[in-house]
Order: sequence, then C-alpha cells, then structure tokens
Amino acid sequence: MTNLQERGHLLTEQVNPHSLNLDQLSSLELVELFNHEDEKAVAAVAAVKDQLAQAIDCTAERLHQGGRLFYVGAGTSGRLGVLDAAECPPTFCTPPELVQGIIAGGAGALVRSSEDLEDRAQDGEAAIAQRQVTQLDVVVGITAGGTTPFVHGALQAARQRGATTIFIACVPKEQVSSDADIDIRLLTGPEVIAGSTRLKAGTATKLVLNILSTGVMVQLGKVYGNRMVDVAVTNDKLRDRALRILQDLTDLSREASGKLLERSGKWVKLALFMHWTGLEKEEGLRLLSEYQGNLRAAIEGRSKN
Repeated sequence: MTNLQERGHLLTEQVNPHSLNLDQLSSLELVELFNHEDEKAVAAVAAVKDQLAQAIDCTAERLHQGGRLFYVGAGTSGRLGVLDAAECPPTFCTPPELVQGIIAGGAGALVRSSEDLEDRAQDGEAAIAQRQVTQLDVVVGITAGGTTPFVHGALQAARQRGATTIFIACVPKEQVSSDADIDIRLLTGPEVIAGSTRLKAGTATKLVLNILSTGVMVQLGKVYGNRMVDVAVTNDKLRDRALRILQDLTDLSREASGKLLERSGKWVKLALFMHWTGLEKEEGLRLLSEYQGNLRAAIEGRSKN
C-alpha cells in the first residue's frame, strides 16, 4: 500500500490539465467539460469487463452456497457501497443481510463527513469480525485512491477468514498493490477538481456496483427476461409495476392480474409460475424452491416431467 506521503502522486490526486481554468468557465462550458470528462468513466468500466465478469460469477457462486456480499469503504466509496446494498431488497426482494454495506464511521457517516475514521485499519478488521465473515462470503473493498486503511484492514481480515476478496480502486497497480482475489482498476484519470473522487471515480464506481449486483441477481434467478419478477410490492408504484409485468407476460387483464397477484401473496414470480403451470400457491412454492427460485429453470424442469 502506498505511504501517506506519496498520495500526492496517485492518479486520483493529480491535476487535470483540461480544467485549469474551471473558475473562469461559463456554466455551459463547465457542463460541456464535465460531460467530456465523464465519458472516461464509461471507458474505464469497459476496460475491466473481464475482471467484472469474473467478480459476478464468483459472487453468484458464493451466494448460491449461502454466502453474503459485503461492500467496504469510506467517504464517497463507502456511501456508494451502502447505497447499492440498500437497493437490493426493494429491487430483488433479497433479505437485508444478503448484501451489506460497511462504511467507516457507521450510519452517521452517510450524512456527515467522517473521513478521519478511514485511517483506522483496526476498525475495518473489527467490522469483518463483528459480521462473522466466513469462507462463503465475498468482501468488496472500495477505495478510489486505493490507500484507505479501513478498507485494507477489512480485506486482510476477510482473507484470513477465507472469504473471497475483490478490490476496486481508481489508481494503477504500480501505484497501489493489492492481494485481493479479483483486482478491478477504474482508471478515470485526474478529476475536474483535483482530488475530488466523488466525480469521475465515483461515477465509474457506481457503474461497476450497478453491474456487479445486477449481474449477481440475474444469476440468482431474480429476473425473468429483463423483468423484476422478485420486485417487492410495497407501495402503489411497485404494485403498478407488478401488474404491468403480469399483463405483459400473460396477456391477462389488469383486473385478472390483480387477482392472480393476490393469490400468489404479492409475489410476481410465483404468480407467473402459477399462471403458466396451473398450480396453486403451495405447490408452486414447493417447485420453485426445488429450483432455488429460478423461474425459467422451474418452468423448463416441469415441462420435461
């Protein structure tokens, strides 16, 4: 890991030559500059597609076996991890413990700066111990500059416990090394405001987390085609989405779709399975369980019998 004194040489801390006159630009020129620079975030993600695909496959395999996914970070990186974890239950109806975000400073750091706490590697180690991480779990360390002690402490503790580790940083390996099982480097370059990694680095990180968690949930059978068949029907908007999914995939009327949704216990996946197989709720639940909740696999399996 790079020494604190060397952080000024990190890619994320360097001065962007294209924004030297940032305070002299018009609002339109500023927007155009940001738009041009943000294109580099998308390119940085494309450059790590192989490592990202490996991370999806490895994480899905561990979660299939009963493991959990943890994001660990501080500051912006930590907040992005917590955000992605928090979005999984409403989108994919996962239990809150399946995907968890760990941020230096705890929940309070989500709304109030606690950057001083990121320098405590022992706090990262303690967070891993507190959650009783095992060899079935996956721990993703997120640190734009690559040097955050809290993250490195967590990853070291996770490795000692046999967990799969993934490292996400926005600096090249020659600047900051890592012993993680999967090493993802998002080389977005110097920020429009020097050192402000909530910008391009944060954007690229958000893109990677979007792809990682969604890819894992797809492999876990949480979608059918491109539909959220495990969406949690907890408000009017989500009920409307559930009904539209049922109408689109079954050609049922909205009224009939509503009745089917109620019979299934407000579970779109089960409602579709019941409709396509003619089974009632309890038998549908049993068969879906046999196929680990994968709707397509359950339908194909039933058709062969």
